[in-house]
Amino acid sequence: MTSGKALAADVAFVESALGQVLAGVRAGGSASHRSIADYLMRNPMRGTALKIEEMAEGCKVSTASISRFARDIGFASYGAMRSALAETMHTAMQPVEKLRTSIVRRKGAVAPGDACMESARINLMATRGALSQQELDLVARKITRARTVYVLGLGMSSTYASMLALHLQPFCQHVVEMAGAGGTEVAAGHLVHIGRGDLLLAFSFPRYATDVMRLAQFARSHRASVVSITDTPSAPIVELSDNVLYASGAHMVLPSSGVACVALIEALVVSLMVSNRANVKKAARLTEVISEYMVRTDV
Repeated sequence: MTSGKALAADVAFVESALGQVLAGVRAGGSASHRSIADYLMRNPMRGTALKIEEMAEGCKVSTASISRFARDIGFASYGAMRSALAETMHTAMQPVEKLRTSIVRRKGAVAPGDACMESARINLMATRGALSQQELDLVARKITRARTVYVLGLGMSSTYASMLALHLQPFCQHVVEMAGAGGTEVAAGHLVHIGRGDLLLAFSFPRYATDVMRLAQFARSHRASVVSITDTPSAPIVELSDNVLYASGAHMVLPSSGVACVALIEALVVSLMVSNRANVKKAARLTEVISEYMVRTDV
């Protein structure tokens, strides 16, 4: 189960100076350097404790390659790089530790309902802390400019996809909801015509559905843009995405909590709605269309 602590710490690590260096190497380094950078970005906490031989085994490279990697990104040795990794992770985890101790310090047992509500609050705070308005605006622009917006989610994530698609329909030229009945086969059929100028919005939360990754890869291979909404930078969908929005999904019992994801959906939709004055007319048109079917409260 992915923890909220891991989410916020991993996001903070990716956005740190060291994380940015590793991201650059993963994007444009040699094959061995890309392998090492990818391993460290996926397992930053584990990397703080591994000996050089263990790191080499995990990355499937030689110890000489590990040493060379450390020097190439500015460290005198592997030990110096590991120390910097530990310091970066310590800094990244401090804010979330303060949140987590609010539950631990309580006297007596915490009722499951109260613990669940507290977990939801922490997820919301972690998500808000890891999210910027610039990221929301960037994704909103991509949605607005897309020829067709495909919204994908399987399993429990299908509920998020349905919600987002419903919100987007009045403001986009064409929205295709891929979360309906029929499962993967029907979802794949929707992607037959995807191509350059189109956008795939893919939800992927624990338990991660492998078919989401396959469909995202198909979209990329046909030159469509892929934006994913997931819980952590180590999620498998991330490497297939052009942009990623993170929502903490930690839960003490369920595979994943949807509270922060719903809040993120609303934040994204509102960012899109207020980004263009033309959306006011679209909202008015929507009200006109559905008003006949709404319950009136003014009579």
